[in-house]
Amino acid sequence: MSQYVLRRLLIAIPSLLGISLVLFVVLALAPGDPFSELATNPNVPPEVQAALRTKFGLDDPIYLRYLHWLSAMLHGDWGFSFVSRMNVDALILQRLPTTLYVIGSAQLLALSIAIPVGVYAATKPYSVFDQIANTLAFIGFSLPTFFTGILFILIFSVAVVSLPYVYTSDIRATGIRWFLEQIRQAIMPVMVLGLFQAASMTRFVRSAMLDVIRLDYVTTARAKGLGQANVIVKHAMRNAMIPVVTLIALQVPAVFGGAIVTEQIFRIPGIGSLLISSILSNDTPVVMAVTFVFACLVVLFNLVADVLYGWLDPRISLR
Repeated sequence: MSQYVLRRLLIAIPSLLGISLVLFVVLALAPGDPFSELATNPNVPPEVQAALRTKFGLDDPIYLRYLHWLSAMLHGDWGFSFVSRMNVDALILQRLPTTLYVIGSAQLLALSIAIPVGVYAATKPYSVFDQIANTLAFIGFSLPTFFTGILFILIFSVAVVSLPYVYTSDIRATGIRWFLEQIRQAIMPVMVLGLFQAASMTRFVRSAMLDVIRLDYVTTARAKGLGQANVIVKHAMRNAMIPVVTLIALQVPAVFGGAIVTEQIFRIPGIGSLLISSILSNDTPVVMAVTFVFACLVVLFNLVADVLYGWLDPRISLR
């Protein structure tokens, strides 16, 4: 197992290098740079502008700038944010806990809905419950998060109840009240992300379970007198979860992408809103760092999925 993980990590290195090169070239060729506003600022002398561009290497060739960035990344230097006036790694770590809290809660909500609903719908195919679950899953998957986010604000913040629709990072409360306020302001963004993910997962879980419960070994387990719950949980679910693990592992980085829209709607001070504001202000070091982190997440969760295959199905050999 350890050799397999090490080999996969070594294979991932060229992939990450290629991704970083493409990202860097695209951002370098994009119009504008972090100091483009200085050219229109009459209070900044031209010699100061030239000195700053020389200091940060903005006039160097692209390949040389990429090598400088790669060398700095390998030494733990993620660059400097020209807009926030602080190191990029400190800026990301400042925003990361909020994003992980919202996304982690949304994933737990999605799994807690999708797995039991999908499994039960597969055990009762074409029943009333199955048809209702499929209809709701289609509706949830068809509606984009920006639409459901605005709809939730209109319902739960304006019409029915008064849930906060603007996320506040500096809640002026202590103790249990601080904890309750954190939950209260996260309800809507977590529901928007969680229900969207649960809709696609439910269909996938149902399809995987339908394929498994028709196999001979499940019929044999029933013929031996095992109860329905025992057959489903111990024999069918474990094998059915193998393709579901792939979906979940590949969706985790996509959830970060979906969080970009959700964070903009609810004004959540997370990684998504940081990326949008950095793009609008041409803060290239931050954009490069955040997008590269997303690429690393894709590689990491693919590795996690492969490792979980061997745990779920011992017939799969990790070589």
